[in-house]
Amino acid sequence: MSIHSQPEGLVRVLPLAGLAANTRAPQLPAAEHRSMFRSMLLIRMLDEKMLMLQRQGRIAFFGPSAGQEAAIIGSGSVARKDDWVFPALREAGIALHRGFPLEQYFGQLFGNVLDPQQGRQQPMHFSSGAVHYVSLSSPIATQLPQATGAAVASKLRGDGAVIFAYLGDGATSEHDFHSALNFAAVWKAPVIFLCQNNGWAISVPFEKQTASLGVAVKAAAYGMPGIAVDGNDVLAVRTTTELAFERARRGEGPALLEFVTWRRGGHSSSDDPTRYRDEASIPPWVLVDPLERYRAWLRTENLLSASDEEAIAAELKSAMDEGIAKAEHAERPDLESMFRDVTKDMSPALTRQLMSADRDTSGKAEGAFPL
Repeated sequence: MSIHSQPEGLVRVLPLAGLAANTRAPQLPAAEHRSMFRSMLLIRMLDEKMLMLQRQGRIAFFGPSAGQEAAIIGSGSVARKDDWVFPALREAGIALHRGFPLEQYFGQLFGNVLDPQQGRQQPMHFSSGAVHYVSLSSPIATQLPQATGAAVASKLRGDGAVIFAYLGDGATSEHDFHSALNFAAVWKAPVIFLCQNNGWAISVPFEKQTASLGVAVKAAAYGMPGIAVDGNDVLAVRTTTELAFERARRGEGPALLEFVTWRRGGHSSSDDPTRYRDEASIPPWVLVDPLERYRAWLRTENLLSASDEEAIAAELKSAMDEGIAKAEHAERPDLESMFRDVTKDMSPALTRQLMSADRDTSGKAEGAFPL
């Protein structure tokens, strides 16, 4: 039995065929609704464009987010400027929503000087101190104890920051998940664990990850609240995240939120989901497009017209085209930066390695870097 086949008990704001709302819509300004919709649309447009660039061989790798835009933006939009985000693979839209420049986003995927990390991370490992967005960890779930540690540090400093720790359903099978939740609850750390349960850990179905009905129920064992949410409903995600956020701000400790959603494509640009997944057997409700669902509600509430959306889409397309053109022709990082950026002051060993590298590239010397 999967939680994806049990939609009745999930927190829901936006109506769905045969399923009524069970939670009130949050009271948000019209500008906030438009901002959230814009970011969701940007994620969808980036997915389409970046997958095309990867297929053309212009970038090496991409992790799409299509189908999970509501879970990403509904939760990430709650974070304030001083809060920190510890992402998994699909949360880069939060960094963009928080002001991460598109040219730096593209620079990271191309691995050039526009990338704040100077091309030293794998694609999709976006990171920005300016928007308080920490690089994802490729090893599954290692970001969770890191996020808990950051939350404890925030509590000790008294700076009021709340930590947003993202994970997929596969991460719940790792020991880091259990260690992080236990430690966070004991210390009443101001951290929110946000699980995007899209039903698959690459090709492993959720039913083979756990015998429990969902992820949220696991919270009880650690002494924290757990809430299962319709992850395709951006307003339900926003409402529950705000509740967990305010709880953390009051010093009452962590919470575990489970956003039940659906990955519309593959795990990454390297994956073919048709080899292991039969969508004909998936409950229809979870296949509903979260972008279309939010759009329909915004139209009903007279918060977004068709012409408004056309203008937003045109502005986003123009910004994307400009950013890609700039990033694709940007220079590679200087070789010297690989050594000078390791520590504040270069050690003698790094200095020798830099000198050796300079000789190697000029063709005057070969061999391993001297230690």
